[in-house]
Amino acid sequence: MKLRHARAIAVFGIAVLALTGARGSGGGGCDNSSSGSSSSSSSSSGGSGHTDNDSDGNGSSGGSVSGGGGSADKASRDVTIDKCAYDAATKNLTARITVRNDNALDYDYSVTMRFSGTAATPATAVKTGIAVAAGASASAELTTPYPGTGDGSEYTKCEVASAARL
Repeated sequence: MKLRHARAIAVFGIAVLALTGARGSGGGGCDNSSSGSSSSSSSSSGGSGHTDNDSDGNGSSGGSVSGGGGSADKASRDVTIDKCAYDAATKNLTARITVRNDNALDYDYSVTMRFSGTAATPATAVKTGIAVAAGASASAELTTPYPGTGDGSEYTKCEVASAARL
């Protein structure tokens, strides 16, 4: 009788270990390159990274969200880059983003975008107070003055440098 109980407990222990041991995976990455421009994303803390490169031929390209493991990373995962471009009319670098709030509470977001390229002077754009209701999405446009003198084509990458829920 004791041997039967010991076997049952051992089988139960192995089943629990197998079920809980499968957790803790840091996740992977997403890379959706659909154009000739290149960009990369890395995740050093086991979070997920997302890269989305799309070019429409007008000097615009998609961007990336770099993952980590902290609470700021959770806010970064709520941000999707819809389009990055140089706006010749306003001489600004622009990024259109969508912020998705899947949480139970309403949040205001602060997002910082980084524009870069191999021959480009790095530039950043900041937008605060992006109000997103619980379970909803909001779109926003971030702009920063173009620091160059050309057509903006040297900017091949834009990414979320930081995001926070306020």
